Formats: sequence, C-alpha cells, structure tokens
Amino acid sequence: MAHIKKATSLGDWFEQRLAVKKVWNVLAGEYWIPKNISFLWAMGVILLTLFILLLVSGLMLMCYYKPDALLAFDSVNKTIMQEVEYGWLWRNIHAVAASVTFLIIYIHTLTGIYYRSYKNGREMIWLSGILLMVLYSAEAFSGYMLPWGQMSYWAAQVITQLFGGIPFIGDAVVEWIRGDYAVSDPTLTRFFMLHVCLLPLLIIVAIVLHFYTLRVPHVNNLTGEEIDFDLEGEKYLQGDTKGSKVIPFWPGFLAKDFYYVAIFMVFFFYLVGFNYNFAMDPINFDPANSLKTPAHIYPEWYFLWEYEILRGFFFDVGPLKAADIGLIGFAFSLVSLAFIPWLDRNNVVAPAHESKGFFIWFWVLVVNMILLSIFGKLPVDGTVLGISNTYIGFVLTMIYMLEILVVLPAVTIAERKRR
Repeated sequence: MAHIKKATSLGDWFEQRLAVKKVWNVLAGEYWIPKNISFLWAMGVILLTLFILLLVSGLMLMCYYKPDALLAFDSVNKTIMQEVEYGWLWRNIHAVAASVTFLIIYIHTLTGIYYRSYKNGREMIWLSGILLMVLYSAEAFSGYMLPWGQMSYWAAQVITQLFGGIPFIGDAVVEWIRGDYAVSDPTLTRFFMLHVCLLPLLIIVAIVLHFYTLRVPHVNNLTGEEIDFDLEGEKYLQGDTKGSKVIPFWPGFLAKDFYYVAIFMVFFFYLVGFNYNFAMDPINFDPANSLKTPAHIYPEWYFLWEYEILRGFFFDVGPLKAADIGLIGFAFSLVSLAFIPWLDRNNVVAPAHESKGFFIWFWVLVVNMILLSIFGKLPVDGTVLGISNTYIGFVLTMIYMLEILVVLPAVTIAERKRR
C-alpha cells in the first residue's frame, strides 16, 4: 500500500498516485538512444506523425462520407470536394498521407535491412514492424475502396477474388468477405467498418508493441557497435554528456526528430497543395460500374511490386493452376521480409557497405523491387524491347524469391566463414 502524504502541488498529487515521473523516465527521460545515428532514424517518428494526420483527416472525412453504394461516390467527389468548406484539403491530406506513409515505411524497412537492425535480440522489433506494414497494407486497401470509383470497385473485385484460390473453402471465403456473391453494397459497408474501426485499433496496438519491443535491445546505430546502455546512461546522468555514447529519448533524441519532422512537413504540405494528383488515380473519378471493366486494372504504386508477383506466373505446375501459384507468390511477398533475421546466417551486426556480398545483395533487392513496381503498372499483354511483359514479370518474380530464399543465406554463410 502506497504511503500517501499531503500533496504539495497538483503534480505531486498525481505523482503519489500514478508514479508519473517513474513512468516518464522508463519511457523517455532515461530511455537511451545512441548518438551515432543519422536522419534515417527519424522515420519512425515521421510515420507516427503521418498516422496522426491520417486519423484526424479521416475523422473529418467520416463526418460527410456515406458508406452506401448509391451515395459513396457523390459524398466524396461532390459533397466533400465541392460543398464542404476545406473538404478538399482534408481529402488531399488523407490521400497524400496514405501514399507518403508507404514511402516512409519502405525507407524505414530498407534502412533496417541495410544496417542489419534485426539481429542479436532485435528480432521482435523487426517482426512487429513487419506486422505494422501488413496492417497498413490492409488499411490502405480497405480505404482505397471507399470512394467507390471504377478502380476502387475493380481492385476490390480482383483482390477479394484472390481468396477463391484457398482449397475447399475459397468460394465460401470470397462470399463471406464480400457479404454477397459479387462486390456490392454489403462489401462497401464491411470495408468501411474495417477501415475506420477494426484496422486502426489493430494498428494502434501494433505501434505500442513496436515501441515496447525497443525497450530491451534498444535501437541499432550507424556502425552496429554493441553499446552498454546502462553504463553509458549512468555516465550521462553523472554529467559526462559529451563522453557518453547515448542521449535520452527526451529531450535529446526527440528534439532532433522534431527538426526532421518539420522539414518533412514542408515537403508534405507542398504535395498536399500542389501535387496531390499522384495519390489519386484518374480512373477512380468515374463512378463504379460493374458492367464496364477498365482496360487495365492496377493497384496504388505501393502495392505494384506485390501485384506483379501475383500475376508473375502464367503456367500451371501439376495440379496447381497459374492463379494459385500467383496467390502463393503474393502471400510470400507479404510476409517474406519477416524471415530475414533467420535467413541472414551471419550474426555480426554491421552496415551493408562493410560486406561486399551483402551490399550487392541489398541493392539487387532494391532495384528488383523497383522494376517489379514499374512492370506492375504496365499491361500484362504489352512488350518492352520486344520481350513480353509476362516473361519479364516472371523473371523478376523469380529473382525476388531467389534473392530472399537462396542468395541471402548463401551470401551471409560465406561472409561468416570469411571472418
């Protein structure tokens, strides 16, 4: 039982009951961050800022949006964009934030791979980050359907149909997800519920988990140096702030992060005000029409590399149909990065430029994902330099899978043997 004394101030009253200072020190005041980091370590705070922007702008849009197949398109393109004061601004903020969020997620993830920030006790940080990426993908896809434009409708048609490839229960699962035999009003209602309720709650839980997983192993640094955080933190508290290798999360680390967030916000609001069209597909400004299939269906830019893997297989293998193999490949692309801590067979934590093999592997992976994204936007029946896009997509898909499953273990085993 706590010994409660007469409070000397309002802060003291809370301190005696909630141990606010102790909690603050655990979370920020005496949570130590290495000094040896760069602006790339600010991506997490930028992502959190974007999530808050998505939450606030989403709440504003919900005030006027109608989750009804007969009203949804007009509620977005007429009510919000033309009739509500500054409705266009909230929609632009929401659309641009959704798109830019994935840009930052990819930078954040690739930074983690480049510096191997997933090894030696940091596996849970990595896994919770991948979980966040998957949840963000589900959130983005469910939100993409809500304007109920042509691309929204047909993207939902393609993606929900994917679940039909599940053995035995595929058709029943598709019907359950759609709430009907075809994508229609019940589908829109279900995706609206997912987008504004269930998925945001799961993302918040995953964000808390992601921050919690940072508590014990702490964040990595530019050189992969193993730091005794307790010892260095003690030096900092004793006044040797210059000699210590760490700074507290608050105010030292967050002050730097706020600086980067401020710079990022200039870029962000420039996009919102002057270049927002990149986040909105022009085909989606036509209302959904189940009788008129667009000439070429494709997802938003951040899903293109996974989409290309989905359609990368054009032949059957034994009893497996091409569509089923594509579905397996698509599922693999969603979770493949989660296995990197175990596929990397070298326990040394060091940046990629200190290992020639790993450095080449990393950049081949990046270039391949960019090429997959480029070809994911092109029609599957087109050609480039006289070569069918289908064949190019297949080769790029195989390169991605081999990179993850074969080349990474081979390169890191060879690297380990050389040390």
